[in-house]
Amino acid sequence: MVKYEPGSDSRAALDSIFGALSDATRRAIISRLAEGPANVGDLAAPFAMSLPAVSKHLKVLERAGLLARDRDGRVHRCRLEPQAMDDAGEWIGRTRAFWEGRLDALARYLETTEDNEDGRDS
Repeated sequence: MVKYEPGSDSRAALDSIFGALSDATRRAIISRLAEGPANVGDLAAPFAMSLPAVSKHLKVLERAGLLARDRDGRVHRCRLEPQAMDDAGEWIGRTRAFWEGRLDALARYLETTEDNEDGRDS
């Protein structure tokens, strides 16, 4: 589990994960791999780019810990590494919970302020 700590290695890991996911091609590759492992050629097929260009995208995903490659001779099979997505999801969940709490507190404050103003106008 990644815990976001300013200045820690977990921050770098999250930056790497979100950086990798910032590209539409890489997100499409992740979506395809969610269906199961695939070789590099199969992953490259839907894209109008060279095999080396797709390989660069795969390296970014691999460095971020989002996928792993298994090599069997010249064939490279890629598979998802779900832990990195779990780590990003946990960070998103904690951030969502924080902001939902803050927004709930703001709503309560505004309701109290509104009630007080209504009481003065009567």
